Amino acid sequence: MTLLLTLFFEFFKTGLFAVGGGMATLPFLYDMSARHPDWFSAAQLADMVAVSESTPGPIGVNMATYVGFETGGVAGGLVATLGLVTPSIIVILIVARMLKAFRDNRYVDAAFYGLRPCSVGLIAAAGVLVVKIALLHLDAYAASGALTELFNWKALALAAVLLVLTRAVKATKKLHPVVFILCSAAVGVLFSF
Repeated sequence: MTLLLTLFFEFFKTGLFAVGGGMATLPFLYDMSARHPDWFSAAQLADMVAVSESTPGPIGVNMATYVGFETGGVAGGLVATLGLVTPSIIVILIVARMLKAFRDNRYVDAAFYGLRPCSVGLIAAAGVLVVKIALLHLDAYAASGALTELFNWKALALAAVLLVLTRAVKATKKLHPVVFILCSAAVGVLFSF
């Protein structure tokens, strides 16, 4: 029961402060892995991002469900997901109740204007974390000191191929992103990323 309450509280905090979409939850999840190392490691976070990105639905909800399920089974998945979405539901209900007052309030307008850079910062931090987890081997580099150990060469090669296919090759530029996600997942499984 304590685990379920802790899951709910941790994801409630994440849902309350992760403004800007699902990728904005990554810094909170990274912090959560440091505070609860028995739940998941920073390395497992990369797997969670991959699974959450390649499954339908919002990434934040997918990751909450994934973490909750891994730590507390089906009940954990439900509680973590509920914890993540509860702040949004509360805010939506409050805003819907007072929509007219919020719509014309210049302070609320200014607050939302101020949240924009915060959202950009959280999403940028998430991007840096994804690059750090997916493309770098900081632990191996720290242990050996060899520059060749710093990079995940297979992941860098895949990123380079995806960049070329999505930006330079005319035949693949207009393909739907799902095609690239599925192909990347297949390559990851085939080459044991």
